[in-house]
Amino acid sequence: MSRFNVKKVAVLGAGVMGAQIAAHLVNVRVPVVLFDLAAKDGPKNGIVLRAIDNLKKQKPAPLGDVADAALIEVANYEDDLARLGECDLVIEAIAERMDWKLDLYRKIAPHVAKHAILASNTSGLSITKLSEALPEAIKPRFCGIHFFNPPRYMKLVELINTPTTQPVVLDQLEAFVTSTLGKGVVRAHDTPNFIANRVGIAGMLATLKEVEKFGLTPDIVDDLTGRKLGRASSGTFRTADVVGLDTLAHVVKTLQDNLDAESDPFYANFNTPPVLAKLLELGHLGQKTKAGFFKKVGRDILRFDLDKGDYVPSGEKADEVYGRMLKKPAGQRLKLLRESEGAQGQFLWAILRDSFHYAAVHLATIAESARDVDFAMRWGFGMTQGPFELWQEAGWTQVATWIQEDIDAGKALSTVPLPKWVFDGAVAQAGGVHTPDGSWSASQGLFVPQRKLPVHERQLFPESVRGADALDATQAGTTISDEGDVRVWTLDGETLIASLHSKMNAISPDVAEALGAAVELAEADFKGLVIWSPDDKFSVGADLQAMLPAFVVAGIGAVEGAEEELQNVMLKLRYASVPVVSAVKGLALGGGCEMAVYSARRVAAMESYIGLVEVGVGLVPGAGGLTYIARRAAENAAASTGSDLLPFLTEGFTAAAMAKVGTGALDSKKLGYLLDGDVIVANKDEVLYVALQQAKAMADAGYRPPLRRSFRVAGRSGAATIKGQLVNMRDGGFISAHDFHIAGLIADVVTGGDIDAGAMVTEEYLMALERKAFCSLIVNPMTQERIMGMLSTGQPVRN
Repeated sequence: MSRFNVKKVAVLGAGVMGAQIAAHLVNVRVPVVLFDLAAKDGPKNGIVLRAIDNLKKQKPAPLGDVADAALIEVANYEDDLARLGECDLVIEAIAERMDWKLDLYRKIAPHVAKHAILASNTSGLSITKLSEALPEAIKPRFCGIHFFNPPRYMKLVELINTPTTQPVVLDQLEAFVTSTLGKGVVRAHDTPNFIANRVGIAGMLATLKEVEKFGLTPDIVDDLTGRKLGRASSGTFRTADVVGLDTLAHVVKTLQDNLDAESDPFYANFNTPPVLAKLLELGHLGQKTKAGFFKKVGRDILRFDLDKGDYVPSGEKADEVYGRMLKKPAGQRLKLLRESEGAQGQFLWAILRDSFHYAAVHLATIAESARDVDFAMRWGFGMTQGPFELWQEAGWTQVATWIQEDIDAGKALSTVPLPKWVFDGAVAQAGGVHTPDGSWSASQGLFVPQRKLPVHERQLFPESVRGADALDATQAGTTISDEGDVRVWTLDGETLIASLHSKMNAISPDVAEALGAAVELAEADFKGLVIWSPDDKFSVGADLQAMLPAFVVAGIGAVEGAEEELQNVMLKLRYASVPVVSAVKGLALGGGCEMAVYSARRVAAMESYIGLVEVGVGLVPGAGGLTYIARRAAENAAASTGSDLLPFLTEGFTAAAMAKVGTGALDSKKLGYLLDGDVIVANKDEVLYVALQQAKAMADAGYRPPLRRSFRVAGRSGAATIKGQLVNMRDGGFISAHDFHIAGLIADVVTGGDIDAGAMVTEEYLMALERKAFCSLIVNPMTQERIMGMLSTGQPVRN
């Protein structure tokens, strides 16, 4: 496959999705030009400029760094169509109107570069019908591309071909979307609403139908259908509010307009639910209008009551017995729910049965295989398992029998029987649709393996489906040792990998000791060391639960000793004779952040959230974090023309004192926790591959660790300046007296304590100050209250 080199992308349409797609392209450093209609009043590009300005205010933030909004180029269809010739990829993302899209295609067709791919971002319109407006020369390079909202955070992207789309075009686009944009690609057939919205929205309509049948309220339903069920924490109704009830209604209308009882035997259930129709009539569109199925009034959350036509108090929870049922193994869980006599249990079985039934009936027409359906529901709707995975885990034949019995008894939403392949042949013999040889393709009548493109080789442990028996990262490679909650192993015999597997990958004294031993082993026998864990947390920092017993038994001396050992491990990472690379994804907090910044290099997933958060539990960073801040300030000051250290220290001090956490890798870089030489990777599943390549390249280039050297600090005068600002914050009520005390200790450490401005210090000197401050706080009753509150509730205590 020839390389598809995307030097610039055009996005047509500066609406909600178009602007956010442009923002994500900027996040991953792809030049982008955003088009829309010429404004009738003011600047001609006013519509696009307003859209870009709105990106800066949106939550969750579409931009990794708000300042990058300026990198989005602006254009309009009246003056700038010639600029399309500069673009290798053109993504059309205007409103979901077939006539508008067709009209736009006729206008842009003469200007699209001969090599460029043209893709329509639509949530369900026919891609084949859209292609009819295009010249024959463009049709082979046209396809559908369906991003899920918000595109920065949602993993799923559906690619949809037409009969005339060249296969290589989809391969090229999948490679770009996977690696550059960091997404999970599913190829969908060109049917209404494709895969995720077809199954997901049908499931939501089925849920609303069953809610009406069993007489349940939205708050109880959301409690049942959120995390307890292995789905998005927002549940059913809150998710609809977040998506937007107008958006939901549009997707429902696509089903209504493009399907009928012959093409979809569940069609009778696609009527707009009365409660949704009423909310739309009232203009209550969900989160965007601050009222939908739920409405916040002051601190109270109200729910909409259709019978009363108004909002009533909410907050009811599901019966605890069903929460306990949902924790059982899959087979037991479904059996208990099916046999339950209560409305809540019957409701849960009904919506699961409906989802299995619908997915099985439509598998042949909407997707190449069951794998695509399960991935689509995981990545697009936040499920921990897709419908086929759960069905298979619970016992394929038994669940299929239950479903068919309900169909025959008239309990299901459609009388259409399960397809024959469910009970007969290869699927029944294999015990499900997912096998090590592949996943079931109902259209082809065989198990098809997962598609392999060169880009997928960058994912050493890609996501897989239950039953595929994919390589388990916790068992892969050659294990050298597995002690102290750290597995030390290698994939290639050249580079060592250290994988934490303590709870939340917290750093206990045993973990610290194991990491130190891993460094020594890497120095002796390997090219380098990569710190990486299979789950989506790098490390949440020091293990407070492991520290407290030592404090109770042996006093503060035990804590000070443990902190010194942890600091020594950080220095061992920094000064190792082989490169140590931290492969970061997800949370890197407190000690996890310190472990990363003391590594020779960091390879971070785009969605990495890095910060020193110890203030939240009444402590200061104690494993070298404050020393790092002081050293970096001195290095940055030395590289500048100014002599004043304070301007270079302010950002780091504020980040630590306010427990700031980067809202992604780009923001973490602004905070100073990632550096210019570090690598940010869009796809989290590529982080280990890139980190191993970095470690080997550094070793092959003759890596040498930095030399130990002293550096300047701001001294007591610098500390006094910082504390003066803290006094104003305390007296203004912005921080508590204990916050003021902790921040003052941080100021003392990062400025070097009671010494002259400009004095030279070592890392060991500052680390001693860190330990002293840390230990003075751990005996403080106010700090102990914060620690115990965090350990018991998981929430910070403000005192």
